[in-house]
Amino acid sequence: MKILKYLFLLLLLSLVALTVFVATQKGVFSVERSKVINSSKATVYNYVNDFRNYEDFESWAVEDSTLQFTFPNKTVGNGGSFSWAGDEGTGNAITIQAKDGESIEQKMKYDGTEADVIWTFKDTLAGKTKVTWKAKGTMSFLFKIYAALNGGSDKVIGTIYEKSLVNIDKNLDYETKTYAVKVDGPVKKTETPYIKQTFTSEISKINKNARIVIPKLIHFSETNGLSASGKPFIIYHTYDTARGLAKISICLPINKEISTSSGSDILTGKLNAFDAVKTTLTGDYSHTNEAIAKTTAYINKEKITPELSWSHLEVLTVSKLDVKSPSKLITEIYFPVKPKIVPAAPTTVTPTEEPVYNSETGETTPSTKPAVAKPAVQKPAQKPVQKPATTPATTPPAEEDSEF
Repeated sequence: MKILKYLFLLLLLSLVALTVFVATQKGVFSVERSKVINSSKATVYNYVNDFRNYEDFESWAVEDSTLQFTFPNKTVGNGGSFSWAGDEGTGNAITIQAKDGESIEQKMKYDGTEADVIWTFKDTLAGKTKVTWKAKGTMSFLFKIYAALNGGSDKVIGTIYEKSLVNIDKNLDYETKTYAVKVDGPVKKTETPYIKQTFTSEISKINKNARIVIPKLIHFSETNGLSASGKPFIIYHTYDTARGLAKISICLPINKEISTSSGSDILTGKLNAFDAVKTTLTGDYSHTNEAIAKTTAYINKEKITPELSWSHLEVLTVSKLDVKSPSKLITEIYFPVKPKIVPAAPTTVTPTEEPVYNSETGETTPSTKPAVAKPAVQKPAQKPVQKPATTPATTPPAEEDSEF
């Protein structure tokens, strides 16, 4: 019995010593890890900027099957957030400031441990991205004990960051490289009434803007008793790759034509029916340029005449509002073309009857012979009439600019 008492006292003294040791340790921590990701800066930034992706790359989330995630309507950019709960605790995170393509500042809380988190993104050679993930904060008492028993806060948190950065690289490498482009060929696009917002945007930010505008259009349609008659689409009135700008209308097709009140930032329009060459892109939006190039090559090969009064149209058949995996996105792209002119059928020459004289009988009898075309009489050349130059009408209705 005395031995058991001594062992118990020894264990108690050890626990007290550990408690005193932990209590006297600094509760603050600072951890930083970096990795070069094999994807473009815009792709990596957009991936990290959406909290919906964290359950796919955060190592603690991937390894803990008990975790349940809660995502609000806003998970991207300033004010985006999410929370989680599991057997080992609960936590939440919120984005305080996001500088497009450059950095993301967040605040994270986990069972009494709090941290200020900063992500930075920098271009490297060959289109890769250096990602730096840094956190500063204060540890809860339990986390200090855990860190003390497992090599310190830098090792514990640093290992989580290292594994998570590897997961980001692996996930993006798969998601961006898994895609397909199919030129479907000539189609007829039917007319469609829609509501819209029109503005000029940087081409690289169009899909980000669409994720902001489309929910507004959906809310407007629901508030006004309208029904969406198809998937959202984007009309590209102009597409200036040299300047990286495009004038666009982000649209939601509706079941009937309406009028909006004066001063509304949401306008109405009707997409007239038009002939087009359709291409389907399955995968990340970063492959849009390849889809455009393949369609242009098809149009040239088939000697189809493009309609140059506007650029093209993209239907977001499966968008980032529907799925979070870039490889599962589906975009239908329609390039307007002029209808082919069908040549007229050749006319049939009707034979005529001419009399034939018989020298032996002295009689004249009828005989059927094909008519002989008379040579055309050449008229003096006249100067062609000069017609004033006209600008071809734009297939979509005239657009009104609005601030975005």
